[in-house]
Amino acid sequence: MSMIIGIIIVLGVLIFFHELGHFLCAKAFGVGVEKFSLGFGPKLVSKTVGRTEYCISAIPLGGFVKMVGEQPDEEIDPADQPLSFTHKSVGRRMIIVAAGPVFNFVLAVLIFFFVFGISGLMVLQPVIGEVKADLPGQAAGLQAGDRIVSIGGETIENWSEMAQVISESGGRALNVVVERGKETIEMQIAPEKQSLENIFGETQHRFVIGITAAGETSTKRLGPVEAFKESILRTYLIAKLTIVSVVKLIQGAVSVKTLGGPIMIAQMAGEQAEQGAVNLLFFIALVSINLGILNLLPIPVLDGGHLMFFSIEALTRRPVSLKTREIAQQVGILLLMMLMVFVFYNDIMRIVSG
Repeated sequence: MSMIIGIIIVLGVLIFFHELGHFLCAKAFGVGVEKFSLGFGPKLVSKTVGRTEYCISAIPLGGFVKMVGEQPDEEIDPADQPLSFTHKSVGRRMIIVAAGPVFNFVLAVLIFFFVFGISGLMVLQPVIGEVKADLPGQAAGLQAGDRIVSIGGETIENWSEMAQVISESGGRALNVVVERGKETIEMQIAPEKQSLENIFGETQHRFVIGITAAGETSTKRLGPVEAFKESILRTYLIAKLTIVSVVKLIQGAVSVKTLGGPIMIAQMAGEQAEQGAVNLLFFIALVSINLGILNLLPIPVLDGGHLMFFSIEALTRRPVSLKTREIAQQVGILLLMMLMVFVFYNDIMRIVSG
């Protein structure tokens, strides 16, 4: 039951916010909207306000906003030309199309801002859990339970700050101050370059002193400005990691078996819902960022594909031919169908093997 509730909440919020971006921008630029639908297929509930029909449809795997004059070959009443999407400038059309993915990023920022503003920011404390053998930390006398107070003259408040100072040291000796019980101990440690694997299984060289975190965390309270800055940063970092992951998939550095579809999202949504509202909100933000980036890929049918066509139109001063667009969209639909089949296969294999 938690899986069903979780996926309904996640997909409902994501689809609504994405389509809301298209809808609001279309309205702002004077484009008539004929239908705002959450889901595809047969209508379950609908209500018409003005000329716009708002509806919830049976297949909850997407949504759409149908605008007046959306298709270049669409016949429209001359009186409706001022409301036609096709008759707007290419710049305005690009903004309307881009608004969907942009609203996915906005949603993530809003979620992070809400959570950070209410619950604060969870930070990993610079407390040592393990000192690895035959590395600089052990040689200098560091022990499990030591709290790093400062490194190289810089006050350390969390584990990330400490790791960054060590990584950027270049191997030079650092003055390290630690608290051990009621004692304050000062020592010199020269980080050692090690070959380590990153999350993509690639070998990277990094300076380390050979310690791991004890796992102690604390909550840092944030004011509105700090919470907003952290929300922007968190959204940026996740988006950056997602883009790098897509590139690594294309390069073959990351296995395509890691791709997941609706079944995996439903399972994860259910798990996060069981963990509590905050976990579910973070999951929605994560998926929203991924959805925003996916939609910006230059694949016909997706928003990124439309932006590609409009960019060509802006450069050549004439729209891409209808025939070219139709062929490209057919190819795009085929690619998306193949992708959907593949991720469904991955999801099923995970269930079978799990």
